[in-house]
Amino acid sequence: MSQSAVAEVSLQPGRPRRFLKPETQTAMLFLLPSFLGFMVFMALPIVASLALSFTNWQLISTPSFVGFQNYIRLFTVDPAFYTILRNTLLFAVEYLALNLVISLTLAVWISSLKRGKAIFRVIFFLPTFTPTIAASVVWLLIFTPDGLADTIIRALGLGLPNFLLSSSWAMQAIVLVTLWANVGYNVVMFNAALDLVPKHYLEAATIDGANAWQRFWRIRLPLISPTIFFGTVMTAITSLQIFDEIFAMTRGGPGSATATLGFAIYQKGFTNFQMGYASALAWVMFVMIMALTILQFHMQRKWVHYDD
Repeated sequence: MSQSAVAEVSLQPGRPRRFLKPETQTAMLFLLPSFLGFMVFMALPIVASLALSFTNWQLISTPSFVGFQNYIRLFTVDPAFYTILRNTLLFAVEYLALNLVISLTLAVWISSLKRGKAIFRVIFFLPTFTPTIAASVVWLLIFTPDGLADTIIRALGLGLPNFLLSSSWAMQAIVLVTLWANVGYNVVMFNAALDLVPKHYLEAATIDGANAWQRFWRIRLPLISPTIFFGTVMTAITSLQIFDEIFAMTRGGPGSATATLGFAIYQKGFTNFQMGYASALAWVMFVMIMALTILQFHMQRKWVHYDD
């Protein structure tokens, strides 16, 4: 067909133009259910919670607009807010540091094994499959007075108080249970990254006289830094949202020693029926998570090395 004929056909009136390729249309058709689910169950509730944070809503009454009163109450009136904020940040910092150190240590140890690597990966990863509430209830029985933990403490003569009844030790029990439940994810991820480090890099360093620590610090650690960065971001996000362990084991107690933002949102919204105030707390948590994530992405330029 000549060029003039092609141009004549393309300019014929009534012939619809296709703006999307057939494969693109097919892809959009398959993505439509997930997109609708995201809009209905994620995007719309997020927007609704932002609107509710500017209202006073007791669930059984009609929401009334109060402007920034919920946020003003948070930062100037509510004396418990800063205790809750401090508990959340202390838990997040301690849990994040211990999770990364323990998981990286275990990953390096598993990587050094000659046999049985798969077995240990499964052993450390199994707790991540356990429902958090169920695992927390089991740990609650362990930490109860005259439970397994008390028996071990008395047998060793450590003189420690019952963890869940002590305002100084209750948060440490929460950290311990959360580590047990979640450290396996980073162990498996870091171990996979270590196994992908090119062997010839390590062999060349060994020939040059580098010892095991130098090979780890100068070669293996920089090469797996993108994986560590990903684990750091995800672990930090989940640590700021801690709820299940606290709900099942301490309910924020003793006193307010383990009260965090996640538990406060539940308590204000579904126990005290202050949904507007709970929404304001949720958005404070959202801003904290976003700020921490942006900070981590900014700081990664100094320590994360990508292999071009």
